Amino acid sequence: MSDVTRILNSLEEGDASAADQLLPLVYEELRRLAAHKMANERPGQTLQATALVHEAWLRLVGPENQRWSGRAHFFGAAAEAMRRILIENARRKAAQRHGGGQQRVDIHEVEIAPPVKDDQLLAVNDALEKFAAIDPMKAELVKLRYFVGMSIPEAADILGISEATVKRHWAYARAWLYREITPQ
Repeated sequence: MSDVTRILNSLEEGDASAADQLLPLVYEELRRLAAHKMANERPGQTLQATALVHEAWLRLVGPENQRWSGRAHFFGAAAEAMRRILIENARRKAAQRHGGGQQRVDIHEVEIAPPVKDDQLLAVNDALEKFAAIDPMKAELVKLRYFVGMSIPEAADILGISEATVKRHWAYARAWLYREITPQ
């Protein structure tokens, strides 16, 4: 059992000091994931990687009694928290600067590495929410790859599946999202 899993179990049992032990173990990995994602944002971005990690951390160990079934579940929850923070930030900026107008975008134009406009991010998020209702595991993969910037091996490790399966799921998810986002 890894240290992270042991500490997560202690948190579940009500050990308040476990959160203090957990942060040093996961902070660098969360910071690296956030920095990777934030490096791909447009210049002048007001949200910084450190702020993204801190906001996600507060949501993960906040006043609600969170339960994680292990390291993979914890990092999946962290990916979801970061995704929600980025979406909230994009929605806030779109409402303020662009009158809240959204438009569809071609998924082939949206790659993992390049900066993404707020309206593109919102279109992908809306399609992803529909996809999650149909296929939660593949939607979780999209969150890890697209919103957090994990590599295929990292996503495979977090999801507990093979890299080949991740590649198949990723190809399917991209095709499904492309079909959903492309105007008919």
